[in-house]
Amino acid sequence: MPDKSIDIITQTTLYVQNTLKNDSSHDWWHIYRVWKNAKFIGQYEKANLLVVELAALLHDIADWKFHNGDLKAGARITRGWLLENDIDSETIDHVCHIVENTSFKGANVNPEPLTLEGLIVQDADRLDAIGAIGIARAFAYGGHKGRSMYEPDIKPQLHNSFEEYKSNQSPTINHFYEKLLLLKDNMNTQTGKLLAERKHNFMEQYLQEFYTEWETNYSAGNIS
Repeated sequence: MPDKSIDIITQTTLYVQNTLKNDSSHDWWHIYRVWKNAKFIGQYEKANLLVVELAALLHDIADWKFHNGDLKAGARITRGWLLENDIDSETIDHVCHIVENTSFKGANVNPEPLTLEGLIVQDADRLDAIGAIGIARAFAYGGHKGRSMYEPDIKPQLHNSFEEYKSNQSPTINHFYEKLLLLKDNMNTQTGKLLAERKHNFMEQYLQEFYTEWETNYSAGNIS
Protein backbone atom coordinates (compact mmCIF):
# COMPACT_ATOMS: atom_id res chain seq x y z
CA MET A 1 0.00 0.00 0.00
CA PRO A 2 1.50 3.41 -0.94
CA ASP A 3 2.58 5.77 1.84
CA LYS A 4 -0.31 8.16 1.06
CA SER A 5 -2.80 5.33 1.59
CA ILE A 6 -1.22 4.42 4.92
CA ASP A 7 -1.36 8.07 5.97
CA ILE A 8 -5.05 8.50 5.16
CA ILE A 9 -5.91 5.32 7.06
CA THR A 10 -3.98 6.57 10.09
CA GLN A 11 -5.61 10.00 9.91
CA THR A 12 -9.07 8.49 9.44
CA THR A 13 -8.55 6.21 12.43
CA LEU A 14 -7.73 9.22 14.62
CA TYR A 15 -10.61 11.21 13.15
CA VAL A 16 -13.15 8.50 13.92
CA GLN A 17 -11.79 7.95 17.43
CA ASN A 18 -12.11 11.67 18.17
CA THR A 19 -15.49 12.14 16.48
CA LEU A 20 -17.63 9.16 17.43
CA LYS A 21 -19.75 9.80 20.54
CA ASN A 22 -22.26 6.94 20.32
CA ASP A 23 -23.15 4.51 23.10
CA SER A 24 -21.07 1.37 23.60
CA SER A 25 -23.02 -0.58 20.97
CA HIS A 26 -21.75 1.72 18.20
CA ASP A 27 -18.57 3.16 19.68
CA TRP A 28 -14.95 3.20 18.49
CA TRP A 29 -14.45 -0.43 19.52
CA HIS A 30 -17.29 -1.49 17.24
CA ILE A 31 -15.57 0.40 14.43
CA TYR A 32 -12.25 -1.20 15.31
CA ARG A 33 -13.69 -4.72 15.17
CA VAL A 34 -15.46 -4.06 11.86
CA TRP A 35 -12.25 -2.57 10.45
CA LYS A 36 -10.22 -5.63 11.48
CA ASN A 37 -12.88 -8.03 10.16
CA ALA A 38 -13.07 -6.12 6.87
CA LYS A 39 -9.31 -6.17 6.35
CA PHE A 40 -9.22 -9.89 7.07
CA ILE A 41 -12.03 -10.68 4.64
CA GLY A 42 -10.72 -8.20 2.07
CA GLN A 43 -7.37 -9.95 1.92
CA TYR A 44 -9.02 -13.30 1.27
CA GLU A 45 -11.39 -11.85 -1.30
CA LYS A 46 -8.64 -9.85 -3.07
CA ALA A 47 -10.47 -6.54 -2.77
CA ASN A 48 -9.31 -2.92 -2.97
CA LEU A 49 -8.11 -2.61 0.62
CA LEU A 50 -7.94 1.20 0.62
CA VAL A 51 -11.67 1.38 -0.14
CA VAL A 52 -12.44 -1.45 2.29
CA GLU A 53 -10.53 0.15 5.15
CA LEU A 54 -11.88 3.66 4.63
CA ALA A 55 -15.47 2.43 4.34
CA ALA A 56 -15.13 0.21 7.40
CA LEU A 57 -13.66 3.02 9.48
CA LEU A 58 -16.31 5.53 8.36
CA HIS A 59 -19.38 3.30 8.07
CA ASP A 60 -20.88 4.54 11.36
CA ILE A 61 -19.44 8.05 11.46
CA ALA A 62 -23.05 9.31 11.47
CA ASP A 63 -25.22 6.23 12.00
CA TRP A 64 -28.89 6.94 11.20
CA LYS A 65 -29.89 5.56 14.62
CA PHE A 66 -28.13 8.50 16.26
CA HIS A 67 -28.99 11.08 13.59
CA ASN A 68 -32.79 11.19 13.52
CA GLY A 69 -33.06 8.40 10.97
CA ASP A 70 -31.04 10.27 8.34
CA LEU A 71 -29.53 7.60 6.08
CA LYS A 72 -27.46 10.13 4.15
CA ALA A 73 -25.73 11.80 7.11
CA GLY A 74 -22.85 9.33 7.15
CA ALA A 75 -22.10 9.69 3.45
CA ARG A 76 -22.20 13.50 3.70
CA ILE A 77 -19.71 13.57 6.55
CA THR A 78 -17.57 10.93 4.87
CA ARG A 79 -17.41 12.93 1.64
CA GLY A 80 -16.41 16.06 3.49
CA TRP A 81 -13.64 14.27 5.36
CA LEU A 82 -12.22 12.59 2.26
CA LEU A 83 -12.36 15.82 0.23
CA GLU A 84 -10.40 17.59 2.96
CA ASN A 85 -7.74 14.92 2.57
CA ASP A 86 -7.48 15.14 -1.23
CA ILE A 87 -8.74 11.63 -1.95
CA ASP A 88 -9.58 11.06 -5.61
CA SER A 89 -13.23 11.42 -6.64
CA GLU A 90 -13.65 7.79 -7.71
CA THR A 91 -12.55 6.51 -4.32
CA ILE A 92 -14.72 9.07 -2.53
CA ASP A 93 -17.82 8.04 -4.50
CA HIS A 94 -17.10 4.37 -3.89
CA VAL A 95 -16.59 4.79 -0.13
CA CYS A 96 -19.65 7.03 0.25
CA HIS A 97 -21.86 4.54 -1.57
CA ILE A 98 -20.74 1.82 0.85
CA VAL A 99 -21.27 4.02 3.91
CA GLU A 100 -24.79 4.90 2.78
CA ASN A 101 -25.81 1.33 1.98
CA THR A 102 -24.13 -0.94 4.53
CA SER A 103 -26.83 -0.85 7.21
CA PHE A 104 -29.57 -3.45 7.61
CA LYS A 105 -32.91 -1.79 6.81
CA GLY A 106 -35.49 -4.50 7.48
CA ALA A 107 -35.93 -8.23 6.94
CA ASN A 108 -38.05 -7.83 3.81
CA VAL A 109 -36.29 -4.78 2.37
CA ASN A 110 -34.28 -5.39 -0.79
CA PRO A 111 -30.74 -4.05 -0.26
CA GLU A 112 -28.97 -1.70 -2.64
CA PRO A 113 -26.46 -3.57 -4.86
CA LEU A 114 -22.91 -3.24 -3.55
CA THR A 115 -19.45 -3.71 -5.02
CA LEU A 116 -17.14 -6.43 -3.71
CA GLU A 117 -15.67 -3.91 -1.28
CA GLY A 118 -19.15 -2.94 -0.10
CA LEU A 119 -20.15 -6.57 0.39
CA ILE A 120 -17.03 -7.11 2.48
CA VAL A 121 -17.70 -4.13 4.74
CA GLN A 122 -21.31 -5.21 5.11
CA ASP A 123 -20.21 -8.71 6.10
CA ALA A 124 -17.71 -7.29 8.60
CA ASP A 125 -20.42 -5.11 10.14
CA ARG A 126 -22.84 -8.02 10.32
CA LEU A 127 -20.25 -10.25 11.98
CA ASP A 128 -20.04 -7.74 14.81
CA ALA A 129 -23.84 -7.86 15.17
CA ILE A 130 -23.90 -11.58 15.97
CA GLY A 131 -22.24 -13.94 18.44
CA ALA A 132 -21.31 -13.01 22.00
CA ILE A 133 -20.40 -9.42 21.16
CA GLY A 134 -23.51 -9.05 19.02
CA ILE A 135 -25.65 -10.11 21.97
CA ALA A 136 -23.89 -7.64 24.26
CA ARG A 137 -24.31 -4.86 21.71
CA ALA A 138 -28.02 -5.60 21.27
CA PHE A 139 -28.70 -5.28 24.98
CA ALA A 140 -26.46 -2.21 25.29
CA TYR A 141 -28.42 -0.46 22.54
CA GLY A 142 -31.75 -1.63 23.94
CA GLY A 143 -30.80 -0.20 27.34
CA HIS A 144 -29.68 3.05 25.71
CA LYS A 145 -33.10 3.34 24.07
CA GLY A 146 -34.98 2.35 27.24
CA ARG A 147 -36.36 -0.89 25.77
CA SER A 148 -37.35 -3.89 27.84
CA MET A 149 -35.36 -7.11 27.49
CA TYR A 150 -38.32 -9.33 26.71
CA GLU A 151 -42.10 -9.13 26.62
CA PRO A 152 -43.65 -12.54 25.85
CA ASP A 153 -46.85 -10.97 24.49
CA ILE A 154 -45.01 -8.76 21.97
CA LYS A 155 -44.15 -10.83 18.92
CA PRO A 156 -41.31 -10.11 16.48
CA GLN A 157 -42.11 -8.53 13.11
CA LEU A 158 -40.35 -8.93 9.78
CA HIS A 159 -40.42 -5.36 8.53
CA ASN A 160 -41.37 -4.60 4.93
CA SER A 161 -39.85 -1.12 4.77
CA PHE A 162 -37.08 0.91 6.32
CA GLU A 163 -39.69 3.21 7.87
CA GLU A 164 -41.22 0.25 9.70
CA TYR A 165 -37.83 -0.98 10.84
CA LYS A 166 -36.67 2.49 11.89
CA SER A 167 -39.75 3.16 14.02
CA ASN A 168 -39.72 -0.25 15.68
CA GLN A 169 -39.62 -0.11 19.50
CA SER A 170 -39.90 -3.80 20.33
CA PRO A 171 -37.99 -5.56 23.16
CA THR A 172 -34.39 -6.55 22.60
CA ILE A 173 -35.09 -10.28 22.36
CA ASN A 174 -37.35 -9.56 19.37
CA HIS A 175 -34.35 -8.00 17.62
CA PHE A 176 -32.78 -11.45 17.39
CA TYR A 177 -35.66 -12.60 15.18
CA GLU A 178 -36.07 -9.32 13.33
CA LYS A 179 -32.39 -9.06 12.38
CA LEU A 180 -29.62 -10.97 14.15
CA LEU A 181 -30.68 -14.54 13.39
CA LEU A 182 -31.26 -13.59 9.74
CA LEU A 183 -27.71 -12.41 9.11
CA LYS A 184 -25.95 -15.78 8.75
CA ASP A 185 -27.93 -16.66 5.64
CA ASN A 186 -27.46 -13.18 4.22
CA MET A 187 -23.69 -12.99 4.38
CA ASN A 188 -22.18 -12.01 1.05
CA THR A 189 -18.71 -13.53 0.88
CA GLN A 190 -17.57 -17.09 1.40
CA THR A 191 -15.23 -15.91 4.15
CA GLY A 192 -18.06 -14.08 5.86
CA LYS A 193 -20.31 -17.13 5.69
CA LEU A 194 -17.67 -19.30 7.35
CA LEU A 195 -17.05 -16.79 10.14
CA ALA A 196 -20.78 -16.33 10.78
CA GLU A 197 -21.59 -19.99 11.39
CA ARG A 198 -20.15 -20.34 14.90
CA LYS A 199 -21.47 -16.94 15.98
CA HIS A 200 -24.98 -17.85 14.81
CA ASN A 201 -24.90 -21.14 16.69
CA PHE A 202 -23.86 -19.34 19.87
CA MET A 203 -26.86 -17.00 19.62
CA GLU A 204 -29.22 -19.94 19.25
CA GLN A 205 -27.72 -21.55 22.36
CA TYR A 206 -27.99 -18.26 24.22
CA LEU A 207 -31.68 -17.88 23.38
CA GLN A 208 -32.39 -21.44 24.47
CA GLU A 209 -30.76 -20.71 27.83
CA PHE A 210 -32.56 -17.35 28.11
CA TYR A 211 -35.98 -18.95 27.70
CA THR A 212 -35.09 -21.77 30.08
CA GLU A 213 -34.11 -19.31 32.78
CA TRP A 214 -37.13 -17.10 32.07
CA GLU A 215 -39.52 -20.00 32.56
CA THR A 216 -37.73 -21.71 35.46
CA ASN A 217 -39.84 -22.34 38.55
CA TYR A 218 -37.30 -22.20 41.33
CA SER A 219 -38.02 -24.69 44.06
CA ALA A 220 -36.12 -27.15 46.20
CA GLY A 221 -36.98 -29.86 43.71
CA ASN A 222 -35.09 -28.32 40.78
CA ILE A 223 -31.99 -27.02 42.55
CA SER A 224 -29.07 -29.41 42.26
